[in-house]
Amino acid sequence: MDKNTWIGFLLIAAIIVGFTMLNRPSKEELAHRQHVQDSINAARLLEAETQRISDSLQMVVAQTQQSETIVTEEQIQERLQAAYGTFAVAAQGEEQYITLANEHLKLTLSTLGGRIERAELLEYHASGDSINPLCLFRADESAFGLTLITANNRILQTANLYFTPVKSEEPNKAILRLPTSTSDAYLDFIYELSEDYMVHLSVAPHNMQTELAQNVNSLELQWRQLIPQQEQGRKFEERYAQLQYMLVGGEMEKLSESKDDSQKESARVKWIGYKDQFFSTVLIADDAFTSTELHSTLQGKHSGYIKEYTAQTSVPFDLTGKTPTGFRFYCGPNHYHTLKAYDEGKEKEDRLYLNKLVPLGWKIVSWINTALVIPMFDLFTSWGLHIGIVILLMTIVIKLIILPFVFVSYKSSAKMRALKPQIDAINEKYPAEKMQERQQATMQLYQQAGVSPMSGCLPMLFQFPVLMAMFWFLPTAIELRGKSLWWAEDLSTYDAVFHWGFNIPLLGDHLSLFCLLMTICNIAYTYITMQSQATDPNMKFMKYMMYAMPLMFLFIFNDYAAGLSYYYLVSLFFTILQTMIFRWTLNDEKMLAEMEANKKKKAGKPKSGFMERLEKMQREQQRLAREQAKAANKRR
Repeated sequence: MDKNTWIGFLLIAAIIVGFTMLNRPSKEELAHRQHVQDSINAARLLEAETQRISDSLQMVVAQTQQSETIVTEEQIQERLQAAYGTFAVAAQGEEQYITLANEHLKLTLSTLGGRIERAELLEYHASGDSINPLCLFRADESAFGLTLITANNRILQTANLYFTPVKSEEPNKAILRLPTSTSDAYLDFIYELSEDYMVHLSVAPHNMQTELAQNVNSLELQWRQLIPQQEQGRKFEERYAQLQYMLVGGEMEKLSESKDDSQKESARVKWIGYKDQFFSTVLIADDAFTSTELHSTLQGKHSGYIKEYTAQTSVPFDLTGKTPTGFRFYCGPNHYHTLKAYDEGKEKEDRLYLNKLVPLGWKIVSWINTALVIPMFDLFTSWGLHIGIVILLMTIVIKLIILPFVFVSYKSSAKMRALKPQIDAINEKYPAEKMQERQQATMQLYQQAGVSPMSGCLPMLFQFPVLMAMFWFLPTAIELRGKSLWWAEDLSTYDAVFHWGFNIPLLGDHLSLFCLLMTICNIAYTYITMQSQATDPNMKFMKYMMYAMPLMFLFIFNDYAAGLSYYYLVSLFFTILQTMIFRWTLNDEKMLAEMEANKKKKAGKPKSGFMERLEKMQREQQRLAREQAKAANKRR
């Protein structure tokens, strides 16, 4: 081989070595890969152990059925001992139920798995059911359990074992005990229901050092829940149903609400929330969850369920029992003040931030909601007013707050309309080829008349966040749920007055009356606005587009909460009323005379710094344009 060939081989080898070194995983990546592999191995071991136990039990049943002689109780216990080890005494039993209840929440505990089998909210009802309490989940809709590794390396699930109820002298406290073959060795699940929507669960081992594996310092936790459809509008409920979780430190994360999604979280997690539109079940760690894997799965439209959430995670575990492993379950409404109350009086690092389960919009919008909208809503509802009156009063207050901005915007539009004949004259004087001169003359006219084109746009920047704050607040305000107004039986969902039994793209299978009235009112407002503005005859298409926008809102808001459409209807009514008052108080001829007088006052006065800079920029653009034209002519 010649010299060039050797050099080529050496370069190829150098590239391969360099590429290998650059792509070598870091220590953190290696640790993560090892954790994933350990989890896979543990899962395989768990699957194998579960299969072994299942095969053993099937063998017991088969032998019982096939044998001509009756299998003795002693033989059954021997086989259970082989499958469950020290927990064989908990492998059989009769499921019993224990109830914990206060004025807000009723919980049913099951001795099979020692879990909460059913949670009912006594102050709420499912849509269309005004009798029975709203049920967050039932026995077959939820699963909760811990993975135990015995001293002889058997892997068992608490969900498959029978606990024994232990009498408690304290009210709303239940002790479920998982026994072992050793009389003084057991594992307690201690439930304590508070006076609100929170229940505390302590997992407390007693003399379990010889029953469980010595190297156990954490427990694997599995939690699954189906989210039943509770509201009339499934499409809207799906939009707000979401698996959310809070990292230690206060950073909120979430899975997608519109598709199947999953997430492996390596950071420490403070709580995991299974959220619906108005209600949530939240599992809160006293310490933190680690190595968390979360899944959110959409359910079929005719299944009766919105989504299925699952979580597999780890929690610290003290085998000696000196420090019980603690959790809290929040089973309650997504009510802002109820959730925020759990942070009152706590240091920042100890706060749960459960109020973030209530979606209030982007940062600036959520600030307006928490600082203005929610306090105003609380004030009016505290007076005992009907919810329709509350929304009406809120609309009036908001209109009064933004009235100065609306007036400035309308006055600016009126001035521009009064100056239109002069602007048309400038356009005739300077053809389109002299666009720079046209713009300069137009800006000079505005400056002399004391008109700022931006004065009509800037007020909208102040109005828009307030409108968006109401857009986010009303559909998620649980106070509207079940409240009626005229024909609308529930302001938290759509108020359908027509159903046609089939789906129309974008519109759905119904027509909401408040939404229809809002659209009609919006078209009327557009007509009034267009009549008061001088439009270019060559821009007729834009005129039609202005009328098309209200029609688009009919399709957008047809599925939205009737309370939101009612707010926009009332808001548009007051906007039309404001426009009529402004029109009566502002005279175009009088404004034109004032602007002419202003022009005479400013005649001969030095231009403002802004106008000088603007004209300087325009002259520079003109100079560059002339130079480019000359250069083009020379090339020709």
